[in-house]
Amino acid sequence: MARSKTSDRWLKEHFDDVWVKKSREDGYRSRASYKLIELDNKDRLFRPGQTVVDLGAAPGGWSQVAIERVGDNGVVVASDILEMSPIAGVAFVQGDFTEQSVLDELLDLLGDRRADVVISDMAPNMSGMAAVDIPNAMGLVELALDMAQQVLKPGGVFVAKVFQGEGFDALLAEMRKSFGTVVSRKPDSSRARSREIYQVCKGFKG
Repeated sequence: MARSKTSDRWLKEHFDDVWVKKSREDGYRSRASYKLIELDNKDRLFRPGQTVVDLGAAPGGWSQVAIERVGDNGVVVASDILEMSPIAGVAFVQGDFTEQSVLDELLDLLGDRRADVVISDMAPNMSGMAAVDIPNAMGLVELALDMAQQVLKPGGVFVAKVFQGEGFDALLAEMRKSFGTVVSRKPDSSRARSREIYQVCKGFKG
């Protein structure tokens, strides 16, 4: 099947992308790793020894950064509906974390620990139709926020990818109710034309 001009343009942009090249050189699984590195450098998300939950983790770019930052005494528990190749030090659960059996498995891995940080780079499969994509994306962020509210310790951190559009103001209000500070970030490694931003929520009120 012939590729469309759009997919040809995406492939060229992808392979010419400085962050894609850099991720190959640095051994990261995706260009998304640099978004989390930049957010951590700016907002001090991680400390050695912390417990981190990574939602929508595959292919593993964020989990790689998280385990590097929390170190050997830290814990990273990751989940995705897609398969993810193993990463040393990262416990992975495949499945939909909104299903009770998958959630139970995640909670079992956490044990008695509460999470210090919950991160989510989840996004739905994009159709290109904002009227469909934005509500779907917002639904995923709401699920991730709900999970964070369940597992975070007081003072904890939540970071999530959000697509600006309908429902954003209500989501922001909910975040501000649950966290001491909420800021929006657009990392340099995020594609300029993308509507994605990252909400960094700190000081979970518990």
